[in-house]
Amino acid sequence: MNLSFPFPRTPRFLSMLAEPRALFGVLILLALVGVALAAPMLAPHLPNEQDLVNTLLPPMWVEGGMGSFPLGTDALGQCILSRLIYGARVTVIIATVAPLGAALLGCTLALIAGYCGGRVDWLILRVVDVWMSFPAIVLALVLMVALTPSLTNVIAAIVLADWTRFCRIIRSEVVVLRRREYVAAARIAGARHWQVIARDIVPGILPMLISLISIEMGVAVVAEAILSFVGRSVQADVPTWGTMVADGLQNVFSSQWGLILPVLCIVVTVLATTMLGDGLRRSADPRLLGRATHRANTKGAK
Repeated sequence: MNLSFPFPRTPRFLSMLAEPRALFGVLILLALVGVALAAPMLAPHLPNEQDLVNTLLPPMWVEGGMGSFPLGTDALGQCILSRLIYGARVTVIIATVAPLGAALLGCTLALIAGYCGGRVDWLILRVVDVWMSFPAIVLALVLMVALTPSLTNVIAAIVLADWTRFCRIIRSEVVVLRRREYVAAARIAGARHWQVIARDIVPGILPMLISLISIEMGVAVVAEAILSFVGRSVQADVPTWGTMVADGLQNVFSSQWGLILPVLCIVVTVLATTMLGDGLRRSADPRLLGRATHRANTKGAK
């Protein structure tokens, strides 16, 4: 008997990147990763190097700017461009590790709840409901107040604040897949529960999972920026975009560039992750794909 189930083959995922939104997001994020990796070579100054003679300088294309500080300086004479480049390192790590951690925790509980059902499902859903009653960023702030500022603790706080998003959505997908005929056939054929989950359930949730991870990347970037803004993120000597926003806000009437530039970096990064998630969802969702194909065929017929 030939059993078919939605296993996401590699060419299909590669074809997702042909979607304009997904391609735009991938290119921006790859550029961000490249900047973070090459920070020592790209930054004209050390991120914490101070020049108290040249403070609050505008970018070099504005009157009063200097070529040695392409994007100007802050109130301590630190190079804004250098701090943005080194700040990208924290952003890349947070945007990569935190969503994966949240996905691992949330999906594990989602698979248990959706596949087992009954009391186990009820108990996990009640825990999710209680957890989601707390605003995620407030919960992350409370956790960071209890923990010491560090990159590891920031990642842990974001994971513990956002795992419920994965659990609730993926659990719904697991419930649908569990009722498919090929899952019942696998159980009748003698497959164990873990084999059914690994071979039949997990491949079916991968498209949705990838889309959620890409969206969670933007959420993690914003969460870290907020924690940095209030001084509850990484160590004080590590430059972050959120810290730059807080510093720029203090001198916004003297020089707006220290505020505008890090905010622009955050906006572009979150936009890239959002468009990547939207593009992957459109490419992976059979209903949206069918509608797009129907519209294309209709236009061709005309």
